[in-house]
Amino acid sequence: MAIDMSKYRDMFLSESREHLQTMGRLLVELEKSPDDREGLDALFREAHSIKGMAASMGYRATAELGHHLEDFLSGFRAGGAIPPTAIDRVLAGVDLLEGLIDDLSAERPERDVRPFIVGSTGAAPPSAPPAPPPLADEAEAVGPGNGAVTIPVASGEEILKIVIELVSGAVAPAARALLMLRELAAQGEVLDADPNERKLLQGGAVPRLELRLKSWRAPQEIKDLLLAMSDVARVSCVVERVRPATRQSRERTVRVRTGLLDQFINLTGELVTNRYMLQAAYNEGRDQDMRDGLERLTRLITDLHHHVLQVRMMPLASITGRLPRMVRELEQQTGKEVALRIAGEEVELDRSILEALADPLMHMVRNAVDHGIEERGEVLVSASREKDLVLVEVRDNGRGLDAEAIRRKAVGAGLLSPGQALRMAERDLFPLICLPGFSTRAEVSETSGRGVGMDVVKAVTEQFGGTLQIASERGRGTSIQLRLPLSVAIIRLLLVECGGELLALPITRVLRTLELERAEIRSSGRQMVVPLGNELVPLLSLRRMLRQPAKPVAGTIPVVVSEARGRKIALVVDRLVGQREAFVKSLAFPLDRIAGVSGATILGDGRIVFIIDPQGLLDEGTASGGRSGVSP
Repeated sequence: MAIDMSKYRDMFLSESREHLQTMGRLLVELEKSPDDREGLDALFREAHSIKGMAASMGYRATAELGHHLEDFLSGFRAGGAIPPTAIDRVLAGVDLLEGLIDDLSAERPERDVRPFIVGSTGAAPPSAPPAPPPLADEAEAVGPGNGAVTIPVASGEEILKIVIELVSGAVAPAARALLMLRELAAQGEVLDADPNERKLLQGGAVPRLELRLKSWRAPQEIKDLLLAMSDVARVSCVVERVRPATRQSRERTVRVRTGLLDQFINLTGELVTNRYMLQAAYNEGRDQDMRDGLERLTRLITDLHHHVLQVRMMPLASITGRLPRMVRELEQQTGKEVALRIAGEEVELDRSILEALADPLMHMVRNAVDHGIEERGEVLVSASREKDLVLVEVRDNGRGLDAEAIRRKAVGAGLLSPGQALRMAERDLFPLICLPGFSTRAEVSETSGRGVGMDVVKAVTEQFGGTLQIASERGRGTSIQLRLPLSVAIIRLLLVECGGELLALPITRVLRTLELERAEIRSSGRQMVVPLGNELVPLLSLRRMLRQPAKPVAGTIPVVVSEARGRKIALVVDRLVGQREAFVKSLAFPLDRIAGVSGATILGDGRIVFIIDPQGLLDEGTASGGRSGVSP
């Protein structure tokens, strides 16, 4: 019976990427300790694993390249050390393997690996593998100095219904049909065939072959390929349907520990038992047993919530594997000596947060090396738990941020007036580097200044309800800290009332709450402020931000202290209701276009509560020219 290998495809892609990340890390470590026999053996095993998995899946080019790297490394294992030139060679091979995995992930044919393999025995090996083709629905500009060339790509994959009729009197028609079937399998995925491969192996008369093929090739190309084969009388090739060939069209899978699955089974059994206990207590009017059952149900759901989150949790190590390789390349480009340290790789976050954090983390490390470190230094990437948050920090011991240069740039760009810039403290200037395109560098390097990419870092952090803080000391270095929630599905919210409506803010965006006396509010020009510690915090009306009518203030004023644009703000609300854990749902079109609203949840009484984003509300108010201050 034929085995449907597509079931194992996602597992192969996921495990191959893990092996390639490990290979990149091992190669960087071997460059510093080329005689590390254990590291060399581990590298050989990673290449062997990729080769074996690819061969079992039928991915010929990937298996061939894995086998080549395995053979290449075996000679150095015998010698006990690997030279720098060989490390460059294997790194280029890892890049090419990553390109092949990208091909398979996008369901494209594997690229040709023969030029790379031949290069190791004849001419000098290429300095870098061929660049991977663009993903579906994308175009890539290539050829620096040769003009920008746009490469067209297919926007979807076609499922073709193919009927092949053989000529009368064809010799060994079953064998001919079997060759055609296997050739078509190399051009895509055969969904079904009549007769199938098992029947064709039995021989006999086969006047025609019918099949359905999922392929990236055009129907005419498939038809021409078949007509060029022997004993083919005619070919019919009809598009049955078209399905987008994007990554999202394929179901995503995750690997789950068996112990966790056992916990789910146990919890399900306890929930079923508790359900029957509650039903019996309700039917017999036993109120105390009902209360006890509800308390037990609460504990079980809390336990279930905890274990469900564990399925989505992944360690930081899943996105830091590329960093040593990237730092190595930056050292070669800049001529600097940089020691990269990674701490807390075992700390886990929600996989959706980690996936979005991968590029911003590379931005921060790249900028630390290029803009922070001068000749030699250290970059530390660390992660740690802070209650319900994870603190991710990128710290360097380089030159630090130049506050005066930031002032001049902000004034020159019209972001601040000279007076505002002069009055601002250094800690308030640093968040300006997160504005799109903001950079104090006069020249553009291959790696960029700190401003390039920092807007992405801030946007991703705030997208998940996190906060970003920047601290720097001239000549001592810079620290960028991201505080992120553990999960994005079920989070703790602060409920507030404003204009008769119940609203919510993620607790991760709330610095503190307080009740203000009228006498505590001060006026600074046209803006009301409140002293908190050693700083004056702008006092803003949530009613005005939501364009609701003002309400006379009587007694104390409830305030939520949050952060927007890198500075503290105090939001005046009508009433502080309390905290609650809630399942957050993202909004669908057109509600997702509402500025300042990041999601919604449903309370136990059926009420829908919108989750507000102070930063988005401020940006919307600025764009519309509105004011949100509190009237004196």
